[in-house]
Amino acid sequence: MTRNDAEEFTEFVRATAPRLHRAALLLTGDHHLTDDLTQATYARVYASWRRVSRADDPLAYARRTLLNTYLSHRRLRRNSELPADPALMPPLMTEHSGPEGDHATRVDLLDALAMLPPHDRAVLVLRYWEDRSVADTAHDLGITEGAVRTRSSRALQRLRPLLGADLTERTP
Repeated sequence: MTRNDAEEFTEFVRATAPRLHRAALLLTGDHHLTDDLTQATYARVYASWRRVSRADDPLAYARRTLLNTYLSHRRLRRNSELPADPALMPPLMTEHSGPEGDHATRVDLLDALAMLPPHDRAVLVLRYWEDRSVADTAHDLGITEGAVRTRSSRALQRLRPLLGADLTERTP
């Protein structure tokens, strides 16, 4: 990789990191796994940067890599790792997005999302947090548009009882 490529990749990471990190957090629900997933995604993008940088939409490639890495991780069931001593764990760093009262809502939402199967969760994150179209979501996940509509409808039906009356009024 040339110096120019490295600078270009660094700028890409600066521009896209908050968005990919937020999507990874919504997918995993775990701050530490989110960091691992985001880092693994950027490592894979870096390895193919010359090809990726020439693509029409490098962010779409990174998003697809993030999703594939997440789904692969879920299939391998590596999510059973636990820290040996929780007292040694650093405090959680949370992204501030909204009024202070929203913290409990975000926690409830992350807990409810954690109850969904990985593919349903991925569909909801792409459709409603990433604001992707049905066609784009289908393309990113490698499924049909009908499957996206079905999964999002069923996933939202599963979420409604878990979120309570407050949030279901705001659910699309």
